[in-house]
Amino acid sequence: MSTQTPESFEWTDLDRRAVDTARLLAADAVQKVGNGHPGTAMSLAPAAYTIFQKVMKHDPADPEWTGRDRFVLSPGHTSLTLYTQLFLAGYELELDDLKAFRTQGSKTPGHPEYGHTAGVETTTGPLGQGAANAVGMAMAARYERGLFDPEAPEGTSPFDHMIWAIVSDGDLEEGVSAEASSLAGHQKLGNLVFLYDDNHISIEGDTETAFSEDVLKRYEAYGWHTQRIEPTADGDVDVPALHAALEAARAETGRPSIIAMRTIIAWPAPTAQNTEASHGSALGDEEIAATKRVLGFDPEQTFEVSDEVLSHARRALDRGAEAHAAWDKKIAEWRTAQPERAELFDRVSKGELPEGWQDALPVFEEGKSVATRAASGKILQALGPVLPELWGGSADLAGSNNTTIDKTSSFLPKGNPLPEANPYGRTVHFGIREFAMAAEMNGIALHGNTRIYGGTFLVFSDYMRNAVRMSALMQLPVTYVWTHDSIGLGEDGPTHQPVEHLASLRAIPGLNVVRPADANETAIAWAEILKRHATDPAPHGLALTRQGVPTYAPNEDAAKGGYVLADSSTEVPEVIIMATGSEVQLAMAARDALEAEGTGTRVVSMPCVEWFDQQPAAYRESVLPAAVKARVAVEAGIGLTWYRYVGDAGRIVSLEHFGASADANALFAEYGFTPENVAAAARASLAAARA
Repeated sequence: MSTQTPESFEWTDLDRRAVDTARLLAADAVQKVGNGHPGTAMSLAPAAYTIFQKVMKHDPADPEWTGRDRFVLSPGHTSLTLYTQLFLAGYELELDDLKAFRTQGSKTPGHPEYGHTAGVETTTGPLGQGAANAVGMAMAARYERGLFDPEAPEGTSPFDHMIWAIVSDGDLEEGVSAEASSLAGHQKLGNLVFLYDDNHISIEGDTETAFSEDVLKRYEAYGWHTQRIEPTADGDVDVPALHAALEAARAETGRPSIIAMRTIIAWPAPTAQNTEASHGSALGDEEIAATKRVLGFDPEQTFEVSDEVLSHARRALDRGAEAHAAWDKKIAEWRTAQPERAELFDRVSKGELPEGWQDALPVFEEGKSVATRAASGKILQALGPVLPELWGGSADLAGSNNTTIDKTSSFLPKGNPLPEANPYGRTVHFGIREFAMAAEMNGIALHGNTRIYGGTFLVFSDYMRNAVRMSALMQLPVTYVWTHDSIGLGEDGPTHQPVEHLASLRAIPGLNVVRPADANETAIAWAEILKRHATDPAPHGLALTRQGVPTYAPNEDAAKGGYVLADSSTEVPEVIIMATGSEVQLAMAARDALEAEGTGTRVVSMPCVEWFDQQPAAYRESVLPAAVKARVAVEAGIGLTWYRYVGDAGRIVSLEHFGASADANALFAEYGFTPENVAAAARASLAAARA
């Protein structure tokens, strides 16, 4: 889509009429369903229309075009701001979809949902996260350029594009946006623009109730380019000034940009404008009729869209086709000049892995004690040379998380003084910003054409949880590397020792939590996660040990989530002991004791209950035969996960309280994580099963 320069900018009566149409469509849609957020959609209509019709490079006929700019509506409650522009520009939405707003099965849910509505780049609603998603998209755009076209002069590559985001007071009050904005400034993400809707209204009234800082000074301190535009005399958006500010932001390539735009919520509704009621309530028939009179529309009509307005707005399809064709020409020239990179692009964009990639995976020596976090680090370093699309880092814990894929290459902007700084570097330093890291990883995954991971301690998954939930809601192939997974981290004590976290994370639908028993299971787990990237996308959380654990022979059945690690000496096991992570060694030692007593004992390693539950019933039965009622589950966390696996006669060796600051071995012994206690639990389960 061609853009207009400030000198050539045109704003016709039809543009104004299209904007007013969008305002009233928002009011009518909320009124029809009886709930929603009309006010912001009304006041933001000129800004959203300007972005979609005058500024942004996109093709409504191909919403997933690689060369497009991205648009993020961070205040997802004003979803009609986006839906009306998608309708007008000619995406898949039609008028009936707006009429079906917030109703079951419609393409226009209450908050925008990625994968549900064409043109929606991310699911937004939890405030602040859309802003962080946009930061991640801007990071991904830079890394993508580094993969495929790093030598091209600035602004000339087919991989150069912008990230446009509308953010609200609520977004900027949430701490996650501050974390992400700080990193964006540090990274000098010149391809990122925030349009801040400064409407001074929140649910509780005027933002003076809780928010009075100078936002632009804060962003200036972050290292952003800042601008402010004021409304026109009658209170509407000054569109020429807005357009000029957006183009100035595009031209600022050395810093991210934020534009503070003062708006009047629900403008021009005669009595509802500038009120908190208009934020989250239907305006009412009389107020909507009065607004229609102000704008010169028929107050008796609803969802009024003239053919002339729709025809004018849908010229966006022609501009999109023109921009797409120009990009096609540019990408064809690039393919000719860069055949090897073109081959890489084709593979990566399909989500495929290179032939023979698994040969790079290390196989760890059986019997050796290796921490699974250390194994993971070796795996990442081995995969780096064969998977250039794989990148990531840590929330300032790389040395502990073992997440440094390349020590010589850090994702840092030009001008950074560190010797390993590279704008296209492999290792990301997210800083001590766990929540933003997760939300940025979501944005990176949404952008596409790379594979992202990020690490911190498992206990700090609490900080990230809502972004992890959004990963699962959107089914994004991000990988969380959570280390220090139990009381096994020892002396740091209960503030750092996860107890409830494994069960809590497993409670998130669509998140696969993988807690490998040893180094070889860790390698198999990484391989399975990478294989699922394109065929079965989902977020994964690797829970890895700080302490060394015994290494067993590799068994590819670990990729099924649960498998028989050591079988019973009897044809049918008398008791099954299942365990994860560092507790598998306890199960193996308990088995030895029970077998010595003549009790046929099977050990099942269960690195991922979600993967196991996806297996065919026959396989699950072969691992956990229903006829075997004596069962024990062992995990150094709360036992909530395991009740459905052990049954009425089963026993769970778990940790139902916080830990303490002490040596890890002392804590395991004190809290009953010993072979003797596991064997005793097995005997108790056997007695219960026979009773």
